[in-house]
Amino acid sequence: MQVKKVLMLGLTCMLILAIAGCGSNNGNTAGNKGNAAESNAATGSNAPKELTKVKVALDWTPNTNHTGLYVAKDLGYYAEEGLDVEIVQPGAAGSDTMVTSGEAAFGISAQEGLTLARLQGVPLVSIAAIIQHNTSGFAAPVDRKIKSPKDFEGKTYGGWGSPAEEAAMKAIMDPVGGDVKKVKLISIGEADYFTAVKRDIDFAWIFYAWTGIEAELRGEPLDMLYLKDYAPQLDYYTPVLTTSEKQISENPDLVKAFLKATSKGYQYAIDHPEEAAATLSKAVPDLDAELVLASQKWLSPKYKDDAPRWGEQKTEVWQNYGDWMYDLKLLDKPLDAASAFTNDFLPAE
Repeated sequence: MQVKKVLMLGLTCMLILAIAGCGSNNGNTAGNKGNAAESNAATGSNAPKELTKVKVALDWTPNTNHTGLYVAKDLGYYAEEGLDVEIVQPGAAGSDTMVTSGEAAFGISAQEGLTLARLQGVPLVSIAAIIQHNTSGFAAPVDRKIKSPKDFEGKTYGGWGSPAEEAAMKAIMDPVGGDVKKVKLISIGEADYFTAVKRDIDFAWIFYAWTGIEAELRGEPLDMLYLKDYAPQLDYYTPVLTTSEKQISENPDLVKAFLKATSKGYQYAIDHPEEAAATLSKAVPDLDAELVLASQKWLSPKYKDDAPRWGEQKTEVWQNYGDWMYDLKLLDKPLDAASAFTNDFLPAE
């Protein structure tokens, strides 16, 4: 999975300011569920309680970033919390737009996109970090001999034309004496990593947990330079679970119930990567089961990593990335980091 695919969908949220205050009834039926339960209790009925329908929008096609959602659904964790969860792909609009408009109660996004959205007045909030540390970075086939960011000089990078790409490249090149102006930057459109490096480019920005693992399985080894290893401000949260300020205000119990079940799903994936991979493959049979299993084994320990609990977010991570973008004039004003995320709905440690 190339980073550009996730980011481009996330950035669409800036186009929906006109509908930021609108919303559907998705996830707003908690009161109806409660009324049904009270009715059952009053009549002595043993009929099952009505579940609250909740839609979750992915950031891209299903992959191991999303395993905890599928596990929570398959093992009944959502049902235990009174939720009937539907997991959907984002379509052209993108998950941020779906969450902001109310079409989906929850979504998967990334700190990069949400930071830009907050500065545009889009009322999205990150409620959990799916992966504790940034697993993305610049990748190249080993025959390109890119062992350090300085080796980017004289090479061709394939991306999507965002200023953030050159800025990230510069952030990891500067400390080792590299000059980003000596890198040729081109747009590769919708071409995937494996096609592009055989045809047009030397390196690209990828998530190792998917594209890097796929390269291993293909027998096409790569050199991976993780952003977090060279620039601490780039050790940001990607992906994250999001909801809207409206959802938090009007349905806090639903947000809490959703995160309780989702946390159990990701903890199961941490403890049982093989079984979790099988669950994802069963739910999405079009995926390559071998890739899912290998990716899950690599990624499962990284969901929680060194955090006290899955999903925990730190103010300094949001502040450092926001300050970095602002200093580069990629943001018009400083980010209010404290309003961009919350840990309040995560289960207690």
